[in-house]
Amino acid sequence: MTDAPALARMRTDYTSRPFDVEDLAPSWHEQLARWLEEAREAGLAEPNAMVLATADPDGAPSSRTVLCKGLDAGGLVFYTNYTSSKSHDLNRTRVAAATFPWYDLHRQVQLSGRVERCSDAQSDAYWSLRPRGAQLGAWASAQSTVVAGRNVLDQALAGIASRFDGVDEIPRPPHWGGWRVVPWQVEFWQGREDRMHDRLRFDAGRDDNWSVRRLAP
Repeated sequence: MTDAPALARMRTDYTSRPFDVEDLAPSWHEQLARWLEEAREAGLAEPNAMVLATADPDGAPSSRTVLCKGLDAGGLVFYTNYTSSKSHDLNRTRVAAATFPWYDLHRQVQLSGRVERCSDAQSDAYWSLRPRGAQLGAWASAQSTVVAGRNVLDQALAGIASRFDGVDEIPRPPHWGGWRVVPWQVEFWQGREDRMHDRLRFDAGRDDNWSVRRLAP
């Protein structure tokens, strides 16, 4: 077991170059796309992975990692089971927060905003790009429900594979699709020496009139 003093001594020094307003792209989504591409070029594992945070109507929080599969001026998109715990939270509160944690680059992006379901057409388009195994898994798994053991999942997958045996194009399940996070603020964080980090935040004003503010670290 790692003892508390050892944890307290763990520290990484950040030596990133300065990051200021003039370094930003014209919009939050262009800046996020730029950093996503730089994370990909740096060889980071799952550069489009983000930690999605939700809360239930009583305020109990939960978080998990999902993959960003769409990004434009209208928000960012991920796909999941609509009967999952996160979807239950999103259906009830209609808000979420997400963080892209690029540790090796000493960067992170944090955003929060309202959520909306993607259209059936958009979910269908992405579904057609998924590997067949992932499609079968989406049919087989009642995500977030309690199961008696791994064998239950394996049997469910085998049953679905048999059901769609010989079917060239597996249809999208009605309980599976996309969510879009439409941010009202997006913060770009870059680590600096002496913990004097650079934090630049896009804030949405009325009529989507975005402004940029620098925050103290």
